[in-house]
Amino acid sequence: MKSVKYTPKLITVFKEGYSFKTFTKDLSAGVIVGIVALPLSIAFAIASGVKPEQGLYTAIVAGIVISILSGSRVQIGGPTGAFIVMLYGIVQKYGYDGLAVAGMMAGILLVIMGIAGLGSVIKFIPYPVTVGFTTGIALIIFTTQIKDFLGLQIDKVPAEFINKIIAYSQNILTVNPYALLIGGVSIVIMILWKKVSLKIPGSLIAIIVSTLIVLIFKLPVDTIGSKFGSVPNMLPLPKFPHIDFKVLPELFQPALSIALLAGIESLLSAVVADGMTGGKHRSNMELIAQGAGNIVSPLFCGIPATGAIARTATNIKNGGTTPIAGIIHCVTLLLIMLFFGKLAALIPMPALSAILIMVAYNMSEIHIFVKIFKSTKSDVIVLLVTFLLTVILDLTVAIQVGVVLASLLFMYRMSNVSQVGKMIVDDENETDANSIKNKNVPAGVEVYEIYGSFFFGAAEKFKDQIKSIEKKPKILILRMRNVLMIDATGLTALETIIVDSQKQGIKVVLSGVRTQMFLVLQKSGLVKKLGEENVAANIDLALARANEILSEEAEI
Repeated sequence: MKSVKYTPKLITVFKEGYSFKTFTKDLSAGVIVGIVALPLSIAFAIASGVKPEQGLYTAIVAGIVISILSGSRVQIGGPTGAFIVMLYGIVQKYGYDGLAVAGMMAGILLVIMGIAGLGSVIKFIPYPVTVGFTTGIALIIFTTQIKDFLGLQIDKVPAEFINKIIAYSQNILTVNPYALLIGGVSIVIMILWKKVSLKIPGSLIAIIVSTLIVLIFKLPVDTIGSKFGSVPNMLPLPKFPHIDFKVLPELFQPALSIALLAGIESLLSAVVADGMTGGKHRSNMELIAQGAGNIVSPLFCGIPATGAIARTATNIKNGGTTPIAGIIHCVTLLLIMLFFGKLAALIPMPALSAILIMVAYNMSEIHIFVKIFKSTKSDVIVLLVTFLLTVILDLTVAIQVGVVLASLLFMYRMSNVSQVGKMIVDDENETDANSIKNKNVPAGVEVYEIYGSFFFGAAEKFKDQIKSIEKKPKILILRMRNVLMIDATGLTALETIIVDSQKQGIKVVLSGVRTQMFLVLQKSGLVKKLGEENVAANIDLALARANEILSEEAEI
């Protein structure tokens, strides 16, 4: 079973038998996804603060490695919008070499996470956290594209969200109407093209049309060529990035952030793909594939990559069923770059901004963001905190705080669910064979029941409830039939109650202790301290033990 868990889906596909009919489907889907990935890869690279061609290098190199090793049959890897904000910040602070080293470190971390079996753990990040930072990233992507979309004359746009908005408002009168026209036309084309064809991407049509308009009418708008120079039409030779060992410790935090985001994004994409295909991905193998892709990508001047939800969905909708489609998508991009790479310099910047604005809109999933407001207050708090921290401070901080806050609120809810209370006859269900109503409870015996998980969040409540007993009984029976889990704090609380009760001459009997719970109590030494005869399997045996104790005391 373990060997299958760490087997790439590509190997599984070939073992099952790969037919020519399947290949034709993968070929068609791969070519279409390659065309879809072309403008997106360029746009994501520019928005991340690197050269346009580096997005293509990433989609080709990292994409093919991810497809070969992927734990999903249909996952498409490459640069994504989720990385833009984080990568731009790293490039501004450490330069491309810093980003390359951080990306490779992230790749190594992802491989380690996969080998350690953390693939299933990452999927448990609370949904409000995921939606919060995703919507926050979408808003930031949108704001970063306003300058090129409007053609604003700003030398350097501030990195901080609020300062960026202030800079835009101060320079709003420098709008280039031709840039706004090209950007507006591009958005309209992308919206309307869906009604014409779902196979040919609207973003590609928008780029072709906007480029032709700028060329024919010689409009004064920025292009990739005017801003970045010519675009190479071949892959660079592999080379290891320069490592500054003084800065290396500082790069661990960005690397961890890249690894976490890549892991979350790729597994989220794989889960979405499973829902569309009815398949089941191998989460740990997927992390290893993403890690390998990110280790190799910087060797070819690429940037970090992960599973791309939109491109993966496009692959599925166009008939892609195996990792071969992902490999073909990379080959398609390579051929486009080799034969048409030089033409990329003619693409207008407002058109690329329009593409990213549409990416931001689709990524934001406003309807889901609003829907969570109808959920619990704690979910809304987690959502808003994660969203605001992503926008105002930093994505890494947002994820960390969001997860911690969600965990604390979850524990608070669990502590409310966990209860301890006196068994009151009038509240009991008489149809229950184990109801106290149907039992003969001797005088001097109090029966209390603990419900739910007995962990540190409920331990204090337990101690306070027991200590609040006004008339001290001779025997205290604690029913634990509904306790499924107990942690160290719960054990300590239970021990405190037992010791304090013994000091006051009160005998404690535990009832309904499950086998697994008994082993935990035995290992901790509580059974020995309490006496094994005082740990009963059910309420009848507990009451029988209580009668024995009362008889022994009466004889004395």
